[in-house]
Amino acid sequence: MRNSEGSPVARPRSISFWEAFRFWLKLGFVSFGGPAGQIAIMHTELVERRRWISEKRFLHALNYCMLLPGPEAQQLATYIGWLMHRTWGGIAAGALFVLPSLFILVALSWIYLAYGSLPVVAGIFYGIKPAVTALVVHAAHRIGSRALKNGWLWGIAAAAFVAIFALGLPFPLIVLLAALVGHVGGRLAPQVFVVGGGHGSAGQAWGPALIDDDTPTPRHALFTRKRLAGVLAVGLGLWLLAMAVLVALHGIDGTLSRMGWFFTKAALLTFGGAYAVLPYVYQGAVEQHHWLTGPQMIDGLALGETTPGPLIMVVAFVGFVGGWTQQVFGPDALVTAGVVAASVVTFFTFLPSFVFILAGGPLIESTHGQLKFTAPLTAITAAVVGVILNLAMFFAYHVLWPQGLAGRFDWASATIALGAGVALFRFKTGVMSLLAVCAVIGLCVTWLPLQLP
Repeated sequence: MRNSEGSPVARPRSISFWEAFRFWLKLGFVSFGGPAGQIAIMHTELVERRRWISEKRFLHALNYCMLLPGPEAQQLATYIGWLMHRTWGGIAAGALFVLPSLFILVALSWIYLAYGSLPVVAGIFYGIKPAVTALVVHAAHRIGSRALKNGWLWGIAAAAFVAIFALGLPFPLIVLLAALVGHVGGRLAPQVFVVGGGHGSAGQAWGPALIDDDTPTPRHALFTRKRLAGVLAVGLGLWLLAMAVLVALHGIDGTLSRMGWFFTKAALLTFGGAYAVLPYVYQGAVEQHHWLTGPQMIDGLALGETTPGPLIMVVAFVGFVGGWTQQVFGPDALVTAGVVAASVVTFFTFLPSFVFILAGGPLIESTHGQLKFTAPLTAITAAVVGVILNLAMFFAYHVLWPQGLAGRFDWASATIALGAGVALFRFKTGVMSLLAVCAVIGLCVTWLPLQLP
C-alpha cells in the first residue's frame, strides 16, 4: 500500500497497554450518538486513523457482537481490546466504555429525583420527551433502510411487528424465530440474507494495520477447551458471588436481589441493541416490579440519549430510581440506595457481555467471512426494525396522550415531535443539538406562561 505521493505506507508500531488504556478512557467520554455513532467513531479512530485493526477484521468482530445479546458497541470495544492486549485489555476497553456514562447518569438521576418537580426541570423534560419519540422513529428508519433490502426481509420486519404488537409474543422468542429463519434461509436462498452482514464497504484501504487481514491470530486468541472452561468458570463464579452477597444481605425477595436476577435475564435474553431491549425492561421494571413509572422510563431514555456510552445505560437510571423509590436502605439514605442499585444493575447487565467476548472470541477468530454466521444476523436485524417501530408507538402513546386515550391530546408535544422528526430526517440534526433545542421549547411552553400576569 502506497500513499498519495507513491511512498509505501508503513505498518503501525506496536501499541502498549497504557497507550490503548488512554484511548479507551477518552472514548468513554466522547462516545455519543448511540451504537451507530459509537461504531462510526471506533471505525474512524481504529481502522482509518490509527490503523490498529483492518476493516475486514473490524467488521468480522462487529458481526459477532451484533449476534450477541447486549450492547454491540461496548462488546466491540471489548473484543478489540482483548485481541490487542489479552484479557485485561478487553476488560479495560469494555469497562472504560461504560464507567463514565455510569457516573454521569447517577448524577443526572439524582438531580432528576431531587429537583424534577421544579418548573424548570419539568419544562425541560416536557420538551425532550417528544424529541425522544422522534429519535426512536428515526432509529427504526435508519436501521430499516440499511437492513430491509428485499421483500423477504420486509416480511420478517412486518411479522415481528405483528408478533409483538398484536400477539404479545416475548421479544426473545421473536429473535430466536428470526435467527432460525436466517439460518435456514442462508442455506436455501443465500442471496436474500447476505446483504445484512456488513456495515460498510470493505473495499476502502487505509494502509496496513497492526492487526491486518492476514495477521496470524495471536496465541492468546487461539481456542482451547481449557481456556473456555476457565472463562466460563470465572464469569459464573463472579455472578454467583455477587448474587449470594445480595441474597445474604437483603433476602431473595429484596429489591437489589430482584434487580440482579431481572437484569441478568435482560442481558442474556435480549438482542438488537438498546431500542430493542427497552420493551422488555419496561415490562419488568414498570409493570411487574413497579420500580418506576412509564413516564419516568421515557425520561430515563432522554437522559441516556444525552450522555456518552451505550444507550442501554438507561438501566442505571432504572436502578437508581428503583433503589430510591423502594428505599432500599431506609428513608434517610435514598441517594446511597440509588447509587448502589445503579451499580448493581450495571454489573449484572454487562457481566455477560465480557464473558461472551472473552469466551467466544477465540472461536470467532477462526470463522472469517462465513455466511452461516451473518445470515441469522440479517434476519435478526430485520425483526428488530419491527420491534423498534412498536416501541415508537409505545412512546408516542405516553407522550401524546399523557392521561390515556380517554384524556386530551397534547398538541404542543405533537408539534415538538413533528418538528424533531423534520430536523432528523430532513436536516440530519445531531442528537445533542436536537435535545437542547427541544428542551428550550419545552421551557417556553410550560414555564414561561407561569410567569405571565
